[in-house]
Amino acid sequence: MSDMTGADLVDLDLSADTKEAAARALAERMAARGRVTDLEGFLADVAAREAQLPTGLDGGIGIPHCRSEHVTAPTLAFGRSARGIDFGAADGPADLVFLIAAPAGADDAHLTILSSLARQLMNAEFTDALRAVADPARAAALIRGEEPAAGDEDSAERASADGEDSVAAPAAASAVAATAPATGEPQPSAAPEPPFRIVAVTSCPTGIAHTYMAAESLENAAREAGVEIVVETQGSAGFERLEPEVIAAADGVILAHDVPVREKDRFAGKPTVDTGVKAAVNRPGELIGEVRAKAARGGATAGGAAGSAGTAAATPVERGGEPGEGYGTRLRKWLMSGVSYMVPFVAAGGLLIALGFAIGGYEIDKAPSVTDHFAWAQADSWAALFFQIGGVAFAFLVPVLAGYIAYGMADRPGLVPGFVGGSIALTVNAGFLGGLAAGLISGAVVLAVQRVRIPKALRGIMPVVVIPLISAAVVGFLMFVVIGKPIASAQEAMTDWLDGLSGANAVLLGALLGLMMCFDLGGPVNKVAYTFATAGIAVSDPSDSAMKIMAAVMAAGMVPPLAMALATTVRARLFNAAERENGKAAWVLGASFISEGAIPFAAADPLRVIPSSMVGGAVTGALSMAFDATLRAPHGGIFVVPLIGNPLLYLVAVAAGVCVTTALVIVLKGLRKQARDSVTRGPGDADPSTRTPGAKQPVSA
Repeated sequence: MSDMTGADLVDLDLSADTKEAAARALAERMAARGRVTDLEGFLADVAAREAQLPTGLDGGIGIPHCRSEHVTAPTLAFGRSARGIDFGAADGPADLVFLIAAPAGADDAHLTILSSLARQLMNAEFTDALRAVADPARAAALIRGEEPAAGDEDSAERASADGEDSVAAPAAASAVAATAPATGEPQPSAAPEPPFRIVAVTSCPTGIAHTYMAAESLENAAREAGVEIVVETQGSAGFERLEPEVIAAADGVILAHDVPVREKDRFAGKPTVDTGVKAAVNRPGELIGEVRAKAARGGATAGGAAGSAGTAAATPVERGGEPGEGYGTRLRKWLMSGVSYMVPFVAAGGLLIALGFAIGGYEIDKAPSVTDHFAWAQADSWAALFFQIGGVAFAFLVPVLAGYIAYGMADRPGLVPGFVGGSIALTVNAGFLGGLAAGLISGAVVLAVQRVRIPKALRGIMPVVVIPLISAAVVGFLMFVVIGKPIASAQEAMTDWLDGLSGANAVLLGALLGLMMCFDLGGPVNKVAYTFATAGIAVSDPSDSAMKIMAAVMAAGMVPPLAMALATTVRARLFNAAERENGKAAWVLGASFISEGAIPFAAADPLRVIPSSMVGGAVTGALSMAFDATLRAPHGGIFVVPLIGNPLLYLVAVAAGVCVTTALVIVLKGLRKQARDSVTRGPGDADPSTRTPGAKQPVSA
């Protein structure tokens, strides 16, 4: 590890106030050493990783890290802050900051060393020594493992062993788990039963730091709790699968991950706690307690994509989150779970209905059923067929929305009451608002039923008989008798309000929807705007206002990728090679109304791309509403232009927004390039002087 860090990569007096400034200060040291070729590009990669999941850990530690094509060799820079820097940890600011940089194609040996360091961060003696050290060279030696922390020689030896062969650790631990209790476990004196056995999987998006820190944290907590644990680290250095006999002998499973667990079906039928990787780092003891409690009451996972059929601790939408998240965050995730499953029905059904109108005219909704009359050679019959298939697909929208909201809350047991409640919402004319309420109520009812302790003999029929029966009955009663009609009245009032929109109010609504569509490019805010629009046209005879809203939403969603494609064509020198290549694909993605085509650009430069996209989207949304453009199809981009009312003006609205966004991006990126060129014009004094005052000059010498 001697080539990965050194005294010149250590700052014991880090003066940065923010995590961005801290990353820049440490990255500049890497650049001075020749390990980072493009400082701004590397910092953009660090910011993109930080946006996925905060890198602050309890205990005053921040570990910003990423893989980047701008890194020439695996490198670690360390900074110590007297005031502390907020990296998003629950217990407050971090005073120890480790910036870890790995090349996009880093070899396994270097990544294994980085994983060993990640495990060492769970060692209190190691972090205490770093807080006390006064010499950068000694700090670098501590990080390299050349100078073990006082009183922790054994831990240093163990960390070194992990560094040499962390990939083989699961296999070695498997052998130990299969033959003897874990190290440090107290020998039971009264209980005749064997110790509780746990298998765990840890993984994070980059597979460098959190993956191995979570494993170390779980192993330490298991020793304290007197249980056996074997951890499979699915990191950048690869992973070695747990032995089948070890999984078979396990009493419970902990899955701590922010990326999908590979070969998850191996753990089917085991009591499982499924959570984010940071939970395993920050509160491993609680996770062990949760899985033991779940095993005691007979909860089990169904494995695979379905996840847990037990309690809400393992629901699909919470696998990457923290149990400490606020209710608003969880509610958003539950709602997005339903929306994500509903969107394909919206797209298929809406396009088929629009195609039916395009072929047969707007009177096709009065055609008889194709089961009674269908002429193969008549265009009207085909139009009626497409229209009626689309109508059937649309009939699933509210049940699917409700069913998968409940699924997001309670996993598979929530599907039955969710679909039943959604269907009842249609029956009582409660529409999408009724579907939202039915989904949330269904999930809550299932979670309540699952909390009831039942005899072991009845546990086998709970998921297939008891939970569906009780939850469907309760949800049906509430939807039919209690809340169905009030929600239907609210739905009718909202529809009347939309029908009454005109003039300036409609233009302002179009601008607002345009801003939302371009704010997070396919994220939750984007989906809220899209769902609002599709809810209005998800009927056989949508109102004119609903079709205007749908047109504005689709037009605004096309702007960001088309603008990025145009910008890479007009000012290619402002973008790197990868972005120019992404720009070619963005033409097709934008034309197809796939806003996610702009995500690579937003991730690399969010402060310039996202605001520019929002301005262009607002312009397009407002113009579309002002031009009275309408759209019956919920998707399709330019390929459904024949189905658009006032198509020429609609294309003018899209073009205007694209031009506005392109111009803003080019101007903002050009200003950044000029500022960077002015800073780096000096051959050797510019970079250090901009960030590091005189006392730190010898460090970079």
